[in-house]
Amino acid sequence: MLISNMDIGNEAYTEPATLAPAPIAELNEVSKSFGTVQAVSDMNLSIAQGEFLSFLGPSGCGKTTALRMLAGFETPTTGNVLIDGSDVSSLEPYKRPVNMVFQSYALFPHLTVGRNIGYGLKQRRPKIDQKKINEKVAHALATVRLSGFEDRRIWEMSGGQQQRVALARAIVNEPKLLLLDEPLAALDRKLRKEMQIELQDLQRDLGITFVLVTHDQEEALSLSDRICVMRAGRIVQTGTPQELYDQPNSRYVADFVGTSNFFGGVVDQISGSTGAITLQGGRTYKSPLSGTISVGNDACLSVRPEQIRLHFSQTQERLQGTVLNRIFLGEHTEYLIREERLGNITVLAPRQSDEGLSNLGTGDTVYMDWSPESALILPKD
Repeated sequence: MLISNMDIGNEAYTEPATLAPAPIAELNEVSKSFGTVQAVSDMNLSIAQGEFLSFLGPSGCGKTTALRMLAGFETPTTGNVLIDGSDVSSLEPYKRPVNMVFQSYALFPHLTVGRNIGYGLKQRRPKIDQKKINEKVAHALATVRLSGFEDRRIWEMSGGQQQRVALARAIVNEPKLLLLDEPLAALDRKLRKEMQIELQDLQRDLGITFVLVTHDQEEALSLSDRICVMRAGRIVQTGTPQELYDQPNSRYVADFVGTSNFFGGVVDQISGSTGAITLQGGRTYKSPLSGTISVGNDACLSVRPEQIRLHFSQTQERLQGTVLNRIFLGEHTEYLIREERLGNITVLAPRQSDEGLSNLGTGDTVYMDWSPESALILPKD
């Protein structure tokens, strides 16, 4: 019998709510002090199973300390660290379902590649059969595309290959959480980009939760499902790369995630999610708001360089500027332009839209504008 409209008796059937999967790791009210130095303050964070999360921030912001507390190399001064639902705050690193890849790789130079990868397996109790260890090592090497390298010496491997060996050693133990402490910092730019793609592919193939620490915004944007931007021991904003780029909640985040032009002013009016800001020099712009702002507050207008359009003719809305510098970067051209009241403005012109602008040089006059919705009014830091 077919039940119409999911009715059972006189009561309508309600579809059971879908429960969100339990987080694989949590930091609850976690703080860490080193003497009088507060490295991490009141951090609350939930890390989802299978996600690629990054801590992004400048040196000294607390991102590595947060990672080390997840790993067990640091104990929280206050708060709790949970992994897979269990409180591991005081648990030794080797007892946690976690592995870590260090910036220096921390490989044993006197051991072969295979013995480096299998080292952790040989320490397990009860002991694992050597044949089983060899199988796991071979599988880990295949995963990082180094099959057949078992007998190589570490010093015979390139930087990129050593990085893969460090990854293989980390994943061979099948951790629930893989922690990465700036693992690509020692690689050159081209190899770093290649390894970023490999890291992303590896994480998707394995389904392991990756947590990365980096100060490289491009690396965080290209790799992460979510990014935690840190400042002075606190997370100031968490979101997807696109959310952080398009909707930063402060000048600090906008400046750290990508590049932007900032023009100071005063907020004159707020209507819903849109505000009006009057800049130095008297021009008023109506644009979306982000962060906590009230009428009369000092604020800034953030405009990404790629949102600014260049013209040869003047209109009432356009700003007049003088080209200070022009750098051809292949896929786009970067201009540094001086506007009398707003100062230096950076503009990125895609190559396909640069036709006619290629003759612009130092000292030339040019005119600029942008669409109001492409800018953002942010609180003054």
